[in-house]
Amino acid sequence: MARVRDLWYSEVKDPDDPESKRKIKVKTKRHPDNGGNPQSKRWLAVWDEPGGRERTKAFATKTRAKAYAEDQEADAKRGTYVDPKAARTTVGEWCDAWLAGYATRRRSTVRQAEVHIAQIKAEFGDSPLAAVRPSQVRAWCARLKDQGAAPSYVYALHARLSQIMGDAVHDGILVKSPCSRRTSPGTAKQRPYVATTAQVWALYDAMPHRYRAAVLLGAFAGLRVAEACGLRVADVDFMRGVICPAVQYPAEPLKTEVSQTPVPIPQSLAAELSAHVAAYPAETLLTNERGEQLGPWVLEREMRKARGKVEDLPTGFRYHDLRHYLASLLIASGADVKTVQARLRHASAKTTLDTYGHIWPDRDESTRAAIDAVLQARAEQGRNQAGER
Repeated sequence: MARVRDLWYSEVKDPDDPESKRKIKVKTKRHPDNGGNPQSKRWLAVWDEPGGRERTKAFATKTRAKAYAEDQEADAKRGTYVDPKAARTTVGEWCDAWLAGYATRRRSTVRQAEVHIAQIKAEFGDSPLAAVRPSQVRAWCARLKDQGAAPSYVYALHARLSQIMGDAVHDGILVKSPCSRRTSPGTAKQRPYVATTAQVWALYDAMPHRYRAAVLLGAFAGLRVAEACGLRVADVDFMRGVICPAVQYPAEPLKTEVSQTPVPIPQSLAAELSAHVAAYPAETLLTNERGEQLGPWVLEREMRKARGKVEDLPTGFRYHDLRHYLASLLIASGADVKTVQARLRHASAKTTLDTYGHIWPDRDESTRAAIDAVLQARAEQGRNQAGER
């Protein structure tokens, strides 16, 4: 229950009338007449935290002390109570604590978070968590864009700040996050460039011989660059025609369980990969010039060299874009959304549709035909009934 205590007076039993229950006020050591500081705050706001612990805060006036205690009590009842000491935690301090708990993730994932947090601390580090306003978040995102940051990077920074603030709310040191869809800068969704079959084979021919298998893994198995570089010979069943991604470069677990979905491949592709292994035997399917495991940066470097030799291939074409070719190939063959999702190992069909929805052929005529068939049948039924009369 919210209450107020007077630090300058305390109530004691009346020494002149010990038999009665009457109490009188006496000055405490804090009272100015007893040597106390006359500038000290006299009134103490008292309230109970949700766990039952008593908390206090001093004020100069009784009115302010009472209002503060009642506010704290109301927050406790609403479930929005925040420890006043915790409320003074700065963004920088919370980022450090958050990052310490995030350290269990993959090292590359943690490094990316560290880069984001450096930007966040530079902007909000000294501010208390509760002091950050949505308007400040929007202004920060706008300023980053004005400074030339890519929209995708600004979006990623906002997403990281939103994640950190959301965890502060979950931890009970922040009532409400300043980040929301209203503060999100959004990111321009660019339609992926889909290479033609001729361009894919031209890229294959332009690559050094020992790296050509990488093009096959991207364009016809849909492996990501880290998955291709981490693929071990033991992960490929050449007889059954199945690739079972198990690790990514160098030998780390894949990010999601769905990424481990086996990928069926035709025997013609299995034969090509088998011939590659025979030519360049090693534990991993892709190797560099020294016969060691191929690094993603080396593969991307070779991709950049080769793409310049392919007519009309964009300068930004990456290894990952080979997956877009596979998606277009499957869609053109009549594969449905779930099939394409499975082959690309997307976590949800929504991801597949958001990325490749524009590639699926226009079904306007087929839907018109379906509806027209029903209407025509109804009309024909009406004509037959009229004729019978």
